[in-house]
Amino acid sequence: MTQAWVGQRVAANGDEAVAMAVKQSDVDVVAAYPITPQTIIVEKLAEYVADGEFKGEFVAVESEHSALSACLGASLAGCRVFTATSSQGLALMHEIMYNVAGMRLPVVMAVANRALSAPIILNADHGDMMGSRDSGWIQVYAESVEEVYDRTIQLFKLSERPDVMLPSAVNFEGFIISHSTEALRPISEESSTKWLGRPKFKHRLDPENPESFGAIATPDNYYEFKMQQVRAMEDALKAFSEVEAEYQAISGRRYGAVGEYNVESADYVAIVSGSAAGTLRTAAKDLNSKGANVGVLSVKLFRPFPSEQVLRLVKGSKGIVVMDRSLSIGAPFGPLASDVKSIIDEAGLDVPALAVVYGIGGRDFSVSDAKKVFAMAADPARRGGGTVFYGVRE
Repeated sequence: MTQAWVGQRVAANGDEAVAMAVKQSDVDVVAAYPITPQTIIVEKLAEYVADGEFKGEFVAVESEHSALSACLGASLAGCRVFTATSSQGLALMHEIMYNVAGMRLPVVMAVANRALSAPIILNADHGDMMGSRDSGWIQVYAESVEEVYDRTIQLFKLSERPDVMLPSAVNFEGFIISHSTEALRPISEESSTKWLGRPKFKHRLDPENPESFGAIATPDNYYEFKMQQVRAMEDALKAFSEVEAEYQAISGRRYGAVGEYNVESADYVAIVSGSAAGTLRTAAKDLNSKGANVGVLSVKLFRPFPSEQVLRLVKGSKGIVVMDRSLSIGAPFGPLASDVKSIIDEAGLDVPALAVVYGIGGRDFSVSDAKKVFAMAADPARRGGGTVFYGVRE
């Protein structure tokens, strides 16, 4: 295995890690608009441009809608493109997200997750990206600064594969990860650019060979266009594993579509995405040292959903608790809980699954809270009910 460190650890927050990864990925065009808590990404990339460290084109736009529109055009021209946003900015991009996915453009986006208004708040939950969960974008959720860096580089490779050609987003909680400084072991820019190569688009805007993109469809063919996206997303699940294996060869790091701690042998398992996985692992280790038998499954790849892996890991559990850091107002369960409960029911597994919503609007979720969640998983009185809204004041 060839490990290509720059030579030493560096201190970086999540936003800085994204900007560093973009600089090292031979990106042609960046179009983004600043919004808290993503702003540092844009500022750092602008600094790289000013210092001559970033050779691509930095497009200053007037809104997030314009940012993703500029990315769409640049990607159609065959460029490797990147953008970043958060919260209301992502909501403003929503229309163009469907266009990017429908045209099969491998745009990569970083989302510093922040709760949506109103009321206005700057802190994190996953509601912004979950609002676009069915837009046809690959979605990963990172739980550390180093993982944010690695995933950003990986997603360029994944999205640009000929068997995938789908846009993708790396998600990480605002302030919790975006502004937290951790140790990061960057790979060399030479290693990342060599590994990524250059995008080779089968179809692109070319005056010498004109093609039409985003043309009108009819009921006779629209469905088939959408099924091509469905098949590409299915192919992305296998491709994700292959990309991770390749990246491991140059970095020494691999996270998987799911991360697990003591899952297969545990009596009770907590399933979660994002930074709370670390909090739950800390609680689980302490509980297990005192005679309990609990585990944590971190869903890192949310779209495409790794159904088979999740089922294989939880099939022997006495009970699970699925934790959503987002609200699906009016729905029986949150997005992650809905997916997990669906695949368990479809597989005919007799595993009780409790749905829990937590951490909305950045509300703190501590190790003591995590221990209470594990107690819920083991409580027979909790089974068969609706969603538990943990931590809300009555």
